[in-house]
Amino acid sequence: MRALPLLPALLIGLAASGAALAQGLPGKPPPSNAPWHQPAPPAFPPLPTAKPPALSGTPGPALAGKPGAPPPGATGRTLSTGTGFVVASGRALTNYHVIEGCRGVRMRGAGGTEAQARVLASDRDRDLALLEVPADAGPPLAFRRDGNLRRGEGVVTYGFPLAGLLSSGPTLTTGEISALAGLGDNQRQFQISAPVQPGNSGGPLLDTGGNVVGVIVSKLNAQRIAQRTGDIPQNVNFAVKGNEALDFLRRNRVEPQLSDGAGRSAAEIGELAHPSVLFLRCLG
Repeated sequence: MRALPLLPALLIGLAASGAALAQGLPGKPPPSNAPWHQPAPPAFPPLPTAKPPALSGTPGPALAGKPGAPPPGATGRTLSTGTGFVVASGRALTNYHVIEGCRGVRMRGAGGTEAQARVLASDRDRDLALLEVPADAGPPLAFRRDGNLRRGEGVVTYGFPLAGLLSSGPTLTTGEISALAGLGDNQRQFQISAPVQPGNSGGPLLDTGGNVVGVIVSKLNAQRIAQRTGDIPQNVNFAVKGNEALDFLRRNRVEPQLSDGAGRSAAEIGELAHPSVLFLRCLG
């Protein structure tokens, strides 16, 4: 592959305003075999200065009211969807951007029953939110006791990407830890190669033992990178690190289970995660 003269400048710019490249809107990606021609520099569109919501869809403007049951006057219309997972009895974890601006949040567990979820705490900087869910929403997933992951370690994602377009059930993907920091050298995140799509936000990132090691949060905006460089990046995705999630939960008086976990196949990990992973709908 030929070197692109704009690539060094693009990488330098990521540290200052790289958050603007996190993909937020569920658009149709270009086919991987589509021809791309590097545009002339004057034609480059300016990068946005604000970070859009990462993988949960396209929520509308922020609405008044704490998420939970839709307040009087709310339409109950689904604004966006995402994923969450049970971390303790009656408690689930997801991304902040999944519930941001929602007048109500509804969850659906593995049994197919829908119920109300209520936001108990959130952290915009970490992009995490703690939900109150029914006590029978599912068994808690255990976090990995040793949070020191290495580049190249295998990981599994489990969630609900592109709801209404793909399978109505959860989707499993596999990949590896690509880097120990996120976009712009964000030390709170991992870079992973496991494919994720809008709707995966808030789902668990699991190691080969089935232990939670992170929370899926965003992906690189391939279309925008292609506009800037003429090349389409492949599987550059991000997850909040498990130790960040553990600190957030403990600060909110939730003590998750910890495990070392024996090695499992991807299919076994999916079976382990299935009863604990929740489909979330943000209501307007």
